[in-house]
Amino acid sequence: MDLATLQTRAMAIAALYDRYNIAAGREPWGTGDLALGFVGDVGDLAKLVMAVDGRREITDARNLLGHELADCLWAVLVLADRYDVDLVGEFTRMTDGIERHLDSEAP
Repeated sequence: MDLATLQTRAMAIAALYDRYNIAAGREPWGTGDLALGFVGDVGDLAKLVMAVDGRREITDARNLLGHELADCLWAVLVLADRYDVDLVGEFTRMTDGIERHLDSEAP
């Protein structure tokens, strides 16, 4: 799946969440809610990484790791869409800058 397809799928799921929350009598999540949810997912990811690396006990951590990475990716894709951020362009600029920096600072 390419990035555009992933982003389309992420937004479809975000719309389902919005409908679910409205039907439950709650407000749809705004960008602040999404960002806080993302922070929680990153915390969960950190715990799973620690478990996979043998520094924490979580049953089936290795199998849960992919799901948590996907949760984080979903949040990034939705936030990028909501803020109209071109992830491919930004990723390319960011990695090009790192590459230039590291090439110029090479020992």
